[in-house]
Amino acid sequence: MSVSSSESDKALPRPKNSSLLRSDVALREADRPYAEVLEQTRSRLGQFFTARRRRVWREYLTAYALIAPAMLLIFVFGLFPVVFALYVSLHKWLILRGEFRGLTNYVGNIGNFAYIALFALSVGTLVGAGLLLRRVYRQSQEDQVNPWPFAIPGILYAATILAFLRWSFFQLPEFLDIATKMRGLERTQELFLRLLNEAFRAETVYPSWLIFARLFGLALVVGVIFSLWQRIPNSAKYQSRLTFIWLAIATGTGLLIFTYDAVGKAYDLAVDTGVDPGIWPQLIAITSGVLLLGVAWIIWRSAERQPSTLQFAIRILAAIMLMVGAVVLIIEIPTIVAAGDKDLWQGLKVTVFFSMGTVPIQLTIAIFLAVILFQKLRGSTTFRIIFFLPYVTPFLASATVFTLMFSDRAQAPINKLLALVGIQAQRWLREPEGILSMATDTLGIAGYPDAVLPTWVPEDLSTLLADWMAGPSQALLVVIMLSIWTFVGYNVVIYLAGLGNIPTEITEAAEIDGANRWDVFRYITFPLLSPTTYFLSLIAVMGTFKAFNSIWLLRQSVGTALGSIETFSVVIFEEFFVKTRYGYASAMAFVLFAVILSLTFINHRIQGRQVFYG
Repeated sequence: MSVSSSESDKALPRPKNSSLLRSDVALREADRPYAEVLEQTRSRLGQFFTARRRRVWREYLTAYALIAPAMLLIFVFGLFPVVFALYVSLHKWLILRGEFRGLTNYVGNIGNFAYIALFALSVGTLVGAGLLLRRVYRQSQEDQVNPWPFAIPGILYAATILAFLRWSFFQLPEFLDIATKMRGLERTQELFLRLLNEAFRAETVYPSWLIFARLFGLALVVGVIFSLWQRIPNSAKYQSRLTFIWLAIATGTGLLIFTYDAVGKAYDLAVDTGVDPGIWPQLIAITSGVLLLGVAWIIWRSAERQPSTLQFAIRILAAIMLMVGAVVLIIEIPTIVAAGDKDLWQGLKVTVFFSMGTVPIQLTIAIFLAVILFQKLRGSTTFRIIFFLPYVTPFLASATVFTLMFSDRAQAPINKLLALVGIQAQRWLREPEGILSMATDTLGIAGYPDAVLPTWVPEDLSTLLADWMAGPSQALLVVIMLSIWTFVGYNVVIYLAGLGNIPTEITEAAEIDGANRWDVFRYITFPLLSPTTYFLSLIAVMGTFKAFNSIWLLRQSVGTALGSIETFSVVIFEEFFVKTRYGYASAMAFVLFAVILSLTFINHRIQGRQVFYG
């Protein structure tokens, strides 16, 4: 006979202490949620550390281990020198490291324009952070995920990077002082290791290292926890982007604070000395006022959408306060032109003339010669070698030959050739006057370029325009001819390689359709050579801004025209090795880097759009 469960329960003997039974049941009930949580955690770990994912991570680690030596070499010989030069440029460095000077070296280079450049960099960084944030938002809408919790590990990663930079800033001078401390002592390995350990454990260094190490560990732990918790696709991508956003916000805000601090010091100095601070600090103030007006307008328009009267009033009041601050910044500040380092601006002007006179001509000659040599005429191989010889000829030999050819003596080869056509001997490398001024004097236009400038142009602007309108000096013209003669052969070889990649069927079909040689070149060859032209023009522009060897050799014979051929790189070399102003020269080098980067970007935006890749 079967017994029901209720009857069986009644039949079973009950323990005498029923309170123990109740507590045991309650304990099992209380343990159940923890068991479920543990099981869910194990399930998530199993889903996260799948066999496929472990295999992918193993492949990534293997690949990173293989490229680690190359990355170390790139850091040691590529990135670290740049970072160290930036560090030097922020100090007074005359053979030995001096005090921290901030933007002083840059202000000495390019005048107070350094303020507006740093201000533009800080604002651009903040704008970039906003654009990246919008991109993350749109991507999250497409993926239908919530990435914003990853902002927490993102801010930790960003803080880790900033902590590393802070530690490096404190650690680097301690490492540099090791050489000074070893002077007069016996240089042994034990002494070096002891000083190295002291440098690492210096009072200002070791706490910074601890902060970096703790933040790094915390960021890794929190990042892994949030990845396991969220379990959304592309979590690493969202974390990295939010990290860059936090880093950009911190960097832009820090640069903005630094800029306003430097501008405030410039205004304080102007108030104390009675000297105008210059146009660029004032332009920062005016630009800040315009930005405040824009923010005030946005807040004013958003006030009408507020649900409560209090919120409406607060926004209106905030907008009015921003407007007042903007008006003060815009109206109360006069605009006065400031000047920077004359040597640097002169070097920049010479470099611009050198680039404009070299790149278009050498590319035009190179493409003309390449098209001719590509016709497989008799002796074309010999001519290819002849055209390439100047590129492999030592700079010393080329500069010596050009110095003798363009000597100011009447018996010099070039002056003798000019004498055959009735032109008097020129001074060439010793002539500082601009070639346009010399040409207009020959044509009878007296007083050029001042004579052609309107009288209403301000005096300062008129002087600046006249200086540029005179053109490159005759001495610089010799340098331009030497550069063209040297690099045409290299460009010819590259163009020949580009011509070899053009299918012959296209040109043959065009000729069958009745196109002449010029039509084939104009509508087929030249467009298909646009990638090659783009590459060569980019390399040539950067090369002219970094040109040094030939100019340094020719300048030994220029005499009175010395300043008219000194390009940017020559000015930096003299500041560094002749005047031993290491910090100032490093700042000039970064100014040159900014100029090259800007020209590269402009060239990419303008000419890169015209490139046809087939």
